[in-house]
Amino acid sequence: MDGSFLYLSVETWKYISMPVISAVVGYVTNVVAIKMMFYPVEFIGAYKPWLGWQGIVPRKASKMTGISVDTITESLITEDEIFSRLDPARVADELEAPMIELTDEITDTVMYRHHPTLWEALPLVVRSQIKRRVRAQAPTIIRELMNEVRSNVRYMFDLKGMITRVLVREKNLLNRIFLETGRNEFVFIGRSGAYFGFAFGLIQMLIWVFFQAWWLLPLFGLLVGWATNWLALKMIFNPKRGFRIFGFTVQGLFFKRQQEVAADYGNLVATQILTPANILEEILTGPYADKLFALVQTEVQRAIDSSASVARPFVNWTWGSDEYEQIKADAVAEVVARMPQTLSHMTGYAEDAMAIRETLVTRLQSLTPRQFEGMLRPAFEEDEWILIAVGAALGLAVGWFQLIVLFSSVFMERFGGMTGLG
Repeated sequence: MDGSFLYLSVETWKYISMPVISAVVGYVTNVVAIKMMFYPVEFIGAYKPWLGWQGIVPRKASKMTGISVDTITESLITEDEIFSRLDPARVADELEAPMIELTDEITDTVMYRHHPTLWEALPLVVRSQIKRRVRAQAPTIIRELMNEVRSNVRYMFDLKGMITRVLVREKNLLNRIFLETGRNEFVFIGRSGAYFGFAFGLIQMLIWVFFQAWWLLPLFGLLVGWATNWLALKMIFNPKRGFRIFGFTVQGLFFKRQQEVAADYGNLVATQILTPANILEEILTGPYADKLFALVQTEVQRAIDSSASVARPFVNWTWGSDEYEQIKADAVAEVVARMPQTLSHMTGYAEDAMAIRETLVTRLQSLTPRQFEGMLRPAFEEDEWILIAVGAALGLAVGWFQLIVLFSSVFMERFGGMTGLG
């Protein structure tokens, strides 16, 4: 090469820049549209919602959360499945050691609170025997509680409510669901903007060679900004079912990646939402917690009565029945207060037994295209027109930039006289 390419006229370079600028516009408008879907998480501006912006997903959090909750609870897993996989006997085994420690501590705490002198005066062997009798009831309490929870799980555990509360509490988690499961699609949206933009720019350049109407550049800028967003969204979700043409399979990118997306979604939900810790928290602090504590009260009081059965006449004679009932009530309160720490010892077993991740992934992979679309499509559908309009507006602005800066002669010819600059 003689290097003559480097010495093209300024006017020629302006023409060459058209597809390049159009590609940049397509890419930038698409990336901006993606960012606007998710950020900022909180509204920034004044006079909400008129002067300012909040990401579409965070702004529509309640509806988005509802869609995610429905997807999980109606198509993927239920409360009954989660708890039916927990074996009461195995749970009792897992909690045996912490329950032994718990019963010993509670026995000492309650007895020192009510009768410190008497408890201290008892021979160590007697105190040990009392603790041993109480301790022997612990596995029975656990098994009975687990059987009750499994039999009445819908009245004691609100799966939909738990998922909703987790997503509302951790606002960025809803963004992560869409961003991580659709990360390849979002990359495609940005890159496709550049590809489509370059193609539109070539058409624009060819038309400009023969027809230099002042409105052509702003119009093409608007079209590029609008069309690149619109085409990218269409290519992600259409067609739902693949078909062969000229040896290639044509299918929406999201559906083509169903196996991979299912694994990402299942992993995220299993590790961030449907975790044993969150499930445990829901049981202990959720709207149905009082029902669990009522069961705990029944089982603990029954265990104390069983342990004290031999000495019951002596207890009633020395302490009185009212005092005995108060001791039982205190013991129940202590058990309830220490339940979160005690039950946390079973999270490892619960995670393996529930197999939530494996269940979610398997069922996600077998969803129909319409069901699968419902996972990510709502993030695009909600106010989709705003994203396309923003792309069009940015493209229009760049089109005016091209007209005013790069092809100022055309601009001056049309507007110079009107402004007194000609």
